[in-house]
Amino acid sequence: MTSGDNGTAAEVVIPVNGAALSAHLAIPPQAAGIVVFVHGSGSSRHSPRNQYVARLLRDAGLGTLLFDLLNESEENDRGNVFDIRLLAGRLTEVLAWLRARPAAQGLPVGLFGASTGAAAALWAASNGNADVAAVVSRGGRPDLAGGHLAEVRAPTLLIVGGLDHTVLELNEQAAAQLTCEHAVEIVPGATHLFQEPGTLQQAAVLARDWLVSHLR
Repeated sequence: MTSGDNGTAAEVVIPVNGAALSAHLAIPPQAAGIVVFVHGSGSSRHSPRNQYVARLLRDAGLGTLLFDLLNESEENDRGNVFDIRLLAGRLTEVLAWLRARPAAQGLPVGLFGASTGAAAALWAASNGNADVAAVVSRGGRPDLAGGHLAEVRAPTLLIVGGLDHTVLELNEQAAAQLTCEHAVEIVPGATHLFQEPGTLQQAAVLARDWLVSHLR
């Protein structure tokens, strides 16, 4: 762990009910808030896409927490990967752990979810005690949060690739169920993983602007 005038950066292990989750916590000096990344199926805290977005957020003065929702043995059970109740519960425990860290106390918290992780983020944010300041979904499946969508109070941004037709339709249906401040942003020419040149950057900038404006 390193900390001081340059902020805090640490590889940590987060204890949750029945598991220990590996994570990386980075908080720049005078951070305006912290963004917790909730990855999707088949991904991890090492995801190059999430790492890219995290760097952009830290450059904008936000802290980041990237963690593995499941440990290695749990990932072998594909049912766990799509168990949104389980993932949302894990996220809730991680948020409690984060708020107990001295470097994070008093800072507003945002959530950045991708794929199934977006559903877990919205499910967790629907808990009135979650105290989440903003949510961003990138290529997410917010529809999997089901009836919890109407209970979300945090301003929510849904970012979808313009060529990700099925997921775009599901996001628009989910947006219709949100009662909080929300928006759907479409990145032209992008497919589900935003692999086309420039599309991940566009999505990252949209996420950064939304999170900065709602966490400051």
